[in-house]
Amino acid sequence: MVVDFKTHHPFLSNRNKPMHSILINNIKELVPLSEKEVALVSDAFKPRHLKKKEHLLQKGDPSNHMRFVSDGCMKVYSVDEDGQEHILQFGISGWWINDLYAFLTETPATFFMQAITESTMMQVHRDRLNQLYDEVPMMDRFFRIKTQNGYVALQERTIRSMSVSAELRYSEFINRYRDMEQQIPQYMIASYLGITPEHLSTIRKKMSTQSLS
Repeated sequence: MVVDFKTHHPFLSNRNKPMHSILINNIKELVPLSEKEVALVSDAFKPRHLKKKEHLLQKGDPSNHMRFVSDGCMKVYSVDEDGQEHILQFGISGWWINDLYAFLTETPATFFMQAITESTMMQVHRDRLNQLYDEVPMMDRFFRIKTQNGYVALQERTIRSMSVSAELRYSEFINRYRDMEQQIPQYMIASYLGITPEHLSTIRKKMSTQSLS
């Protein structure tokens, strides 16, 4: 299971902000941290810089880290028997992304995680995270809340994919990703929505015509 741990803020570039401050601010939205705890959390999370199209996780790899997108844009996807790519989620600045099932069960990853743009991740290894739970008890509460919210979001997306039109789902996508929609290739957006690029092109033309009328 891939769980999308997002914040509720629109995307803004964080290239000029300290990497750890973005992470700490995200955590403090849900739980309080003392100065000592901030230092412990900051020390536990290590930056990982990725070039455009570089993979952070491959199918079959061990998924040993919890990961936070500090800057850039990531995608998590699977590949079917015909070699067709199916995007399950995007991760933008301020979002948590992971192959959570593989992380929790300590089984090989079933998905790929790749940078769409040059990106910076903040990640903590499973062993260090378990230590952090003892050192900073609020982190255990933080991830429980994130996991619960992520599960609810996953179910909601599954239900909407079966009951809501592609046009409405695309409209919701634009509102959700805002500025990043201009940086994500249209064929990737189509894959995420579960439609063909041609269908997405038709939807975009229809929406453009409606906005002009």
